[in-house]
Parts: sequence; C-alpha cells; structure tokens
Amino acid sequence: MPVLTELFEKHGQSPWLDNLKREWIVSGELHNWVQKGVRGLTSNPSIFEKAISDSEAYDNQFGSLIKEGHSVEEAYWQLVQRDISDALEILNPIHESSNGVDGYVSVEVDPRLARNTRATIDAARTLDNQINRPNLYIKIPGTSEGLPAITQMISEGRSINVTLLFSIQRYAEVIDAYMSGLELVDGDLSHISSVASFFISRTETEVDSRLDQIGSEAAINLKGQTAVAQGQLAYKLFLSEFDSDRWLALKARGAQLQRPLWASTSTKNPKYPDTMYVDELIGPNTVNTLPDNTLAAFIDHGTLSRSVDSSFDNAETVLRSVEALGIDLREVADKLEDEGVKAFETSFKNLLTTLQEKADSLIS
Repeated sequence: MPVLTELFEKHGQSPWLDNLKREWIVSGELHNWVQKGVRGLTSNPSIFEKAISDSEAYDNQFGSLIKEGHSVEEAYWQLVQRDISDALEILNPIHESSNGVDGYVSVEVDPRLARNTRATIDAARTLDNQINRPNLYIKIPGTSEGLPAITQMISEGRSINVTLLFSIQRYAEVIDAYMSGLELVDGDLSHISSVASFFISRTETEVDSRLDQIGSEAAINLKGQTAVAQGQLAYKLFLSEFDSDRWLALKARGAQLQRPLWASTSTKNPKYPDTMYVDELIGPNTVNTLPDNTLAAFIDHGTLSRSVDSSFDNAETVLRSVEALGIDLREVADKLEDEGVKAFETSFKNLLTTLQEKADSLIS
C-alpha cells in the first residue's frame, strides 16, 4: 500500500500538499501527487508570490488582462482564481468519494485585511461567490479580528480554513467560533466544512531561540520539543470539545468535525529529522499539509505510527517546563501571529510590485 494511502486508511490522517503553481497543473504533476495519495491542497500569499514571480507560465494571461484594462491587483486575483479553479477540478473526485471530508483547495483572503473584521467578511464572501465550488476553503487568519468573520462565514454555509494558529487558547476560541456559526444555520449542516490550521515549526524556531538565550542545561534539553507538545495538546482539546454535548447536538444535524490541520510542518532546524513534524503528529481526524519536499521525504523514510495522542502527560510536562524557565507561550503565540500576518502581507505587496513592473513593461 502506498505510504500516503496507508497514512489515511490505517491512521486517519489526510495528507495535503502545501504548494501550488501553474506548471504543476499543466504538466500533470499535481495529478501525480493526487495519485500518490494527496487528499487536499493549501496555498497562501507567499506560495503565490513564489509561483508567479519565478515563472513565465502566467505571463500570457496577465498580459491579456492588463491590455483589457484590468488593474494589477484585479489581474492578480484572476491569476489566482484560475489556478485554484483548476486545482479544485483535479481534487474534486476525492471530495466526492469522501463525501465532502477531503478534496479541498484553500485560498486566502487579502492578508492586508487580517485585522479588519468587516473587510475580511466582505472579501471572503466575494471570493467564495466568485469561485463557487463545493470543495473550496476560504482561508481566514485566526486573529481576534478574524474570529467574528469565521462565525459569520460559517453561518452563511461557507467552508473555512482557519489559518495562523499558534496557541491552544486561540484554538479553543476558533472551535467556539465554528460551533457558534453552525448554531446560526437552520436545518442540515452536512454541507459546511472547516479545518483549524495549527502552525508547528515556527513555534519551535522561536522557543528554541529563547531556550538558547537562557542557555542552562535544563533549557538546552528542552529544545525541539515544544511544537510537537503543543500540537498534541491541541489534539487533546479537539477530542474534548468534539465530544461535548454542544457538539453532539450539532453532529445530530449533520455537522462535520472541524479537523485540526498541522501547518508549517517542514523542519527549519537541519539538526532535527526532516519528517519529525509528520511522524509525531499522526492520528485520526487530522490533516497534515506538507511542502512537496517534506512530503517526498515522508514517503521515502517517514514513520507510519499513531503518535499524536501517545502521551498527553509528557506534552503537558514539556510545556510546563518551558514556561517554568520564564518563556510565556501566549506571548510567543502573539509574536508569531503578528509576524505571520506581516509576512503574508509583505509577500502580497512584493508580488503586486513585481506584477506592476511587468505591466509597465507591457504598456511601454
């Protein structure tokens, strides 16, 4: 049995691909990934910045749009929507065969709106209406301003990928936002789906840096453990919240689980195993979205074993020990959320600058 198929069928985890570029769609590479067992796809502004800036595959469409009088930003969204629509078509058979559990493609709203609830709602609604496919996830950052937008979009029957989660406390708020949205819907809930994207390696990088600054033996011995421990305890919260009376009432109306999705799962520290953020977070009703190089590494030498709930006690001990050294994990999460929002915003602005330069050359 192929590795990714076994990951899903025996361990209940859906492997998704965290990348998208037009060459993969045209060449059949994306279809090949699906044949290997990929069950969904995520994108973000940084992925599109790299895809569009480093490729000539978008030039003909972009040039036509500019000559038709579209602004650079309008043209950008047309490029994105074409890629997303083509990917949705490729993943649709998985969506249908899984009864709406998998086969999703995620596209993020304008990252400049992450701190603006009303604008995020308007942008998410517009993007969802324009693409209008049942296996589309609109990505909304799980900022405090994003929470009401998540509830509103779910209440309108739209499927949402909540992104940029860095703390268990915020994850609890996201679960509440999802259930609150479902509770506002009349009738059957089975057509609404959501995942909550918990970022892993970025937490490790930040905490490891602070442990290095402390420099004690106890601090150094804790390196490389925080991110997995936090993910495992997020899963513990997931098990608890989605077994509550509140959830069971929604489930009776057809509601789907809001699965935890492990994001940022490439290993940033070369001293750590390149598949550690896959190996240590495997379990039922989860998603792991992986960059293609990490996905290939896992297929080659990953460890197929249920691990996400292997020891909640140990995970709790790790986080208590880290905080006992003076590292405030809530403050870490706030810092990483702010950096994540700014990084996506920077990627978006850089791409618009690159496209403006292309437009100027076309016009001249």
